Amino acid sequence: MLSNASKYAIRSVLFLAENSSKKNKYSAKQIAEELEVPLHFIAKLLQQLAKVPIISSTKGPRGGFYTTDKDLKNNVCSILNEIESGDVFEPCFMGLPQCGDENPCPVHHIVAPFKAALLKKFKDQTIAEFATEIKEGGTFISLKGKK
Repeated sequence: MLSNASKYAIRSVLFLAENSSKKNKYSAKQIAEELEVPLHFIAKLLQQLAKVPIISSTKGPRGGFYTTDKDLKNNVCSILNEIESGDVFEPCFMGLPQCGDENPCPVHHIVAPFKAALLKKFKDQTIAEFATEIKEGGTFISLKGKK
C-alpha cells in the first residue's frame, strides 16, 4: 500500500515531532542514521516536506530540520498527499484494476475495512498526537539501539 518514500517520510516527520525543536535541529544525515534509511533518498524527501511546509528547516551551520507547533497540527494524510500521486488506499490489495464493492477481489471484504480505518486515523490524528502515542505507547519508528 505505502511506498518506501511514504514510509520514510512518515517516519522522518514522526522522528522530528518527537525529538526536534527550533533550537534542536537535525540534519538529513542524522535522521538517515537514526532511522537507518538511505541518506540521499531521505534528504530529497525532507526538502520536499519543508517546501510545503509540513516540517520546517533552516540553512547554514546551525541549520537543519525541525517541527514547529504549526507543523505538528498537520496530519499523516498531508504527508501522503505530498509524497504520493493519487490515493494510496484506493488500489486493490491484489492488484485487480476493477476491484470494488460491486466487483470484489477475494480479499476485498477483509482489506476494505482495514484501509478505511487506517485512512480515518491518518486524517483525524495530528502528527503531534502520533508522536505522543510513540512516547507513551512503546511503539517505535526505528529499532536502532533496540536490538
